[in-house]
Amino acid sequence: MPWVVLLASAVLEAVWASALAASDGLSRPAPAALFLVAGALSMVGLARAVRSIPIGTAYAVWTGLGAALTVTWAMTTGGEAFSAAKVLLLAGIVASVIGLKLVGHEPPRSPRSPRSPRSRRSTDGPPPQG
Repeated sequence: MPWVVLLASAVLEAVWASALAASDGLSRPAPAALFLVAGALSMVGLARAVRSIPIGTAYAVWTGLGAALTVTWAMTTGGEAFSAAKVLLLAGIVASVIGLKLVGHEPPRSPRSPRSPRSRRSTDGPPPQG
């Protein structure tokens, strides 16, 4: 389920980026409102996904897919010129995201906690008397 939420958040990232472009510097109310709502929902989704997916992986997927979808939408609607090179590079981003999902992730190792002062004393010699 975290991956579904992450993918939905990436789509919402493309929505807010496209709405930002359509808002003409946030001067058009409807696209500006869509930008704000989609942006907030995208961030909430990312925040929920990182509860289960490491932040590095989640952020790479979120930004990578969001960027690829944004460029694809812009090329489809005529906002950006189409080129075979862009399509090839976007396919590389999507392939990288799929690769990140396929390699999975191990739970992070807990950092070694430093020894307490009491445990250090026991190795430094006899305990103080008094």
